[in-house]
Amino acid sequence: MMKVLLGLLALAGVLTTTGCYSTPEGHHKFGTPWGRDTIEGRYERPVEAVFAAAKETLAFNGTLTGENTIGKIVTASIDGRTVWVKVDEIEPRVSRVTVQARKNGGLPDIYLASELDKQIAIRLKN
Repeated sequence: MMKVLLGLLALAGVLTTTGCYSTPEGHHKFGTPWGRDTIEGRYERPVEAVFAAAKETLAFNGTLTGENTIGKIVTASIDGRTVWVKVDEIEPRVSRVTVQARKNGGLPDIYLASELDKQIAIRLKN
């Protein structure tokens, strides 16, 4: 009886800790669906300037793994984590940056996302 109960508890644990999350590209990946993994920033700069700063920041911190120039999304691998940065226009000369970071296994990494958003802002200041 105890083995059955432990088995059911283990199964419940697995079912409640797994799922899918969405990437800025619109794909769904295996990982924990809860937990904050995205930081958003807004800057009074054109989209092209912010996108260039995002690419420079990701290249400085890790390895660029993809670039979508139409959707303005760049991906990178930084310290074994996957990072997506999406840049879009809110209004003329105001751009939004969305930084999403995930650890191996799909766990969120809000600290890395926050740090990268700060670095992008610093690059835009120069």
